Amino acid sequence: MAEVTRVPLQPIGKGILGKLWLGVVVAILLAAGAAWATGYKGVTVETLSAGTGSSPAMEDVVLVNYEGRLADGTVFDSGERVPFPVNGVVPGFSQALVQMQKGGRYEIFIPSDLGYGSEARGTIPANSDLTFTVELIDFRTQAEIEEMQRQMQQMGMMPGGPGAPGAAPESAPAE
Repeated sequence: MAEVTRVPLQPIGKGILGKLWLGVVVAILLAAGAAWATGYKGVTVETLSAGTGSSPAMEDVVLVNYEGRLADGTVFDSGERVPFPVNGVVPGFSQALVQMQKGGRYEIFIPSDLGYGSEARGTIPANSDLTFTVELIDFRTQAEIEEMQRQMQQMGMMPGGPGAPGAAPESAPAE
């Protein structure tokens, strides 16, 4: 039987093991830093005061109080008791609204790519990250809104109701 050639192992010098561990730690830190730098920076929703109940769906209409600010703190828009269709606002705002509950107050961060992106809008510069403080007062389904509008038209409280311009003429009372 043939004998395998043996190679004697050299002893590890003093300080080499410490340098090896230091190299492993540096490699882990570099990998963690690269992962953090390229990590997902999407919409964040911070609860300032919790709401109750369910959350609105993309097809719903919400009633909110809000204030929108740029990264430097400049207020670019605000409103009280403003109705918005959830799917009719910038994508980041829609994503945040479906995470809220009625009666809650929230701080929302929307990165520029989920806001207005490379378009400038009014006082909002292109590529601006947006921050909103939002209070979700209430929300309704689109069907509920349409039914409320029909009832208001029937009661003559909205344009298009009986006697309004463009509406069908009221029938004359029977004698």
